[in-house]
Parts: sequence; C-alpha cells; structure tokens
Amino acid sequence: MDVAPYEAALGKAGLAVTYQASLDGVSGLLLMGGPDINPDLYGEERAPQTDEPDNDRDAVELWLLADAISRNMPILAIDRGMQLMNVFHGGSLVQHVPPTGGHGVRVTPGSQLCRIFGMRLMVNSKHHQAVKRPGGALLIAARADDGILEGIERPDLNFCVGVQWHPEEQPDHGGLFQAFGAAVRSWGSSNGMTSTATSTVCSAPPSRTP
Repeated sequence: MDVAPYEAALGKAGLAVTYQASLDGVSGLLLMGGPDINPDLYGEERAPQTDEPDNDRDAVELWLLADAISRNMPILAIDRGMQLMNVFHGGSLVQHVPPTGGHGVRVTPGSQLCRIFGMRLMVNSKHHQAVKRPGGALLIAARADDGILEGIERPDLNFCVGVQWHPEEQPDHGGLFQAFGAAVRSWGSSNGMTSTATSTVCSAPPSRTP
C-alpha cells in the first residue's frame, strides 16, 4: 500500500508517523486503508469479492485500537480503519458495495466532523465495503446521500473519529488532519510527552497491497 499520501497529510498538520506494533513513545493512532478485514471477526463467511484476510494486521490493529481507547489517546481511522473501528465495537460490514465515485455526504449536527466540515461535504469514494450494523457506543457522524455510513465517532472519547473516504487525497480536507494534530499535541502535553515541533502518531506496519 502507498503510505505517502497519509504521510504528506500528517506532515502538513505537524505530525510524523512511525510504523510499530505498540503505542510506546507516540501520542496518537492512525488506522490507514488496506485489505479487507477478516469476516470471521464479525461472524460472517467471506464473500467472493472479499480479499484474502491479513490476520496478522487485523490482530495488531485491534490490539493498538484497544490500547489507544484505554488511554483515551486520539484516534483517526480511515477507510479500512473505520471499518475495523466498527468491528471492534461489535458492528458488521457490507462485504461489497458497487463503486460510486465522488458523492455528497450529510454530517450529523454536534459531531466532531460537523465542527470540522460543517453540515455537508463532497468526498471521494474508493471503498468496496462499508458499515452494515454500527457497533455499540458509536455515533453515526456522517452518511452519504445513498445511505452508506461515511463517518463514525466515539463521543465519550477525546478524539476517536472514523471516515469511510480518503481525506489524505483531498487537499480541501486538511482540516481533519489539523483537528487530529491538535488533539495529538494536547494529549501528548497532558501525558508528559516531550514537546517538539513534530508530534508522532503510530500506525501498524504496512501490509501487502490487496
């Protein structure tokens, strides 16, 4: 998978990313796109269109997510990351969605996404899976005009936001990374992390391209 767009978007927000299987020495967690999550994790058989599972990555990211939530560490989950966040909370996925291209999204009032983007925005769309049953404790923060869930949040946590689209590839969506960066720096300052010009977030080691 190509991590360069993520790294560039994080860099503009004053963040750097390290690829490791623990949260040691970091102030945030980024869950990137990638291969489909193993349907066993939400109690379904693998559909013909679903990728061969990457069980190692699933396990590492679920562990990182659980640890980040236990620390109330800022989390930004993109595409596969949002789907993993939903499965972690007991939700399920639609295993195949026909491609739609760019489309409009309605944002839930009072959500973090609403504070960043307002009530409506246009997004790109490359995913072929989506949230089917939302997991417990999650707020539906955005929904496409065709009904597909495009954003979820944990409103009880400092910053735990998942989006279905790829904001790292949309220059006008930098506000999401800026908000994530502000939350990361605040968490780091409150938890005694060394203050530097660039704060560091963790992402799981990149896996094979699906």
